[in-house]
Amino acid sequence: MRPSLRLANAATHRVHTPLIRFVGRRQWPSTPEPQHPHPFAPPELQKSFSDFLNKFKSSATALSSPGTKKGGSTPVFEDFWQAPERYWKTKISEQEMEAISSGGAF
Repeated sequence: MRPSLRLANAATHRVHTPLIRFVGRRQWPSTPEPQHPHPFAPPELQKSFSDFLNKFKSSATALSSPGTKKGGSTPVFEDFWQAPERYWKTKISEQEMEAISSGGAF
């Protein structure tokens, strides 16, 4: 028992120095880098990446107006309580309650 006590005693008095060394402070860029395809993406996808960006930006601007669908004035509801009460489902079957309680596992 004495050797183990000596080792434990020596370990408590020694200052721990971590093995990992950090070079310096982290510096985050103030502006995001421009969008680009992944370096290991297939060549055909890298060539068509600008087309993808254009489609993405056009769909993002179309969806940026909340509460309406693209091209129409029909309201879009994120949660059921935002919709009129006639669309709320009031009765839940016993099977639905069991599925919810079990987390979807049967």
